[in-house]
Amino acid sequence: MNAKDFGSSSSMQPLRIMGIHLPSGLCNNRAMADSFRTILASLLLTLTVTVGGSSAPAVAQDGGNGDFNAYLQSLRPKARAMGIADQTLDGVFATLTPNQRVIQLDQNQPGGGAYSPIPNFEPYRRQHVDAARINRGRVAYQANRARLTRIEAETGVPEEIMVAIFGHETNYGSYTGDFDLIRSLATLSWEGRRRALFEPELLATLKMLDNGVPRSRLVGSWAGATGYPQFLPSVYLKVAKDGDGDGKADIWGSEADALASIANYFVQAGWRKGQPWGVAVSVPAGLNRATITAKTNPARCPRVFNRHSRWMTMAEWRRLGVMPSGAGALSDTMLATLLEPDGPGKTAYLLTSNYRAILDYNCSNFYALSVGLLADAVKQ
Repeated sequence: MNAKDFGSSSSMQPLRIMGIHLPSGLCNNRAMADSFRTILASLLLTLTVTVGGSSAPAVAQDGGNGDFNAYLQSLRPKARAMGIADQTLDGVFATLTPNQRVIQLDQNQPGGGAYSPIPNFEPYRRQHVDAARINRGRVAYQANRARLTRIEAETGVPEEIMVAIFGHETNYGSYTGDFDLIRSLATLSWEGRRRALFEPELLATLKMLDNGVPRSRLVGSWAGATGYPQFLPSVYLKVAKDGDGDGKADIWGSEADALASIANYFVQAGWRKGQPWGVAVSVPAGLNRATITAKTNPARCPRVFNRHSRWMTMAEWRRLGVMPSGAGALSDTMLATLLEPDGPGKTAYLLTSNYRAILDYNCSNFYALSVGLLADAVKQ
């Protein structure tokens, strides 16, 4: 999920929803879609308080910490409805103050507009599927072989996919973020610009605390992604698993728990056992791309999915001269879409429905391709 923020352009680089884990991820993408109208409305509110080229948060401008405390108290009915004890709320609310650095990071998020150019994938691939990351992945792969084999047998999610996510999100646990999740999410929710996105994550974090997760564990990216998989709090509540049998789902300190939780995420995202994520292919110069254009309008991440062709069987792709360029192969009846991330004449990919499961984790073609390619390299 690097840490998964919500502000990055999903077509140019990963949504660091997860961060961003958006993650990102199972909850992240849906939350982005659900809050789209809210974000547009809040943009108008933000513009009304813009002075001298810089914008201040509309909520924070008038009330200071008194407003912040009042906002926290307003959450009590929702928290109680989730079964969060008043004692938990009393203990944590008294410790919180707004974090202006988090507000600045959120407001300064890079990312192109809906019509900004999409760069080539190759520079991103060289940076994220590099020799150092591959070598560290192979070490992690071998060190966890016994538990990876068991988890794959239980879930159908390939061992190398779990390791690749672990590597992409936190470089195999070497960095997970050090922001206080509750303070960061309380700040972003109170600030109000993207409250519909961040308030549910704040409440989920409070639920984690109430469930017994130590406050010291609740750290991560400024936007709420946490642990080795960089899950959003709401995602943790849905998919976190105990992988080492100690009765806890410790995605911050247990690689076994993190890997089992990543696999469970993909199970819930619809991963199909025994199906590859995709394969690199060569595309003939004379391919008529107008005949393979997708006819549907994607409900989410349009800049991601609009780059994909329509679904066709591998037999149909082969008849068009689109051929695997390496050792990988897909059966004739398997459905796949074509993606040319560096344009015509460069390496392209035929992608299965399992690629879509990776996109559910982080809705970025660059992210999903690099996860698949890193997984393949780690397993070699």
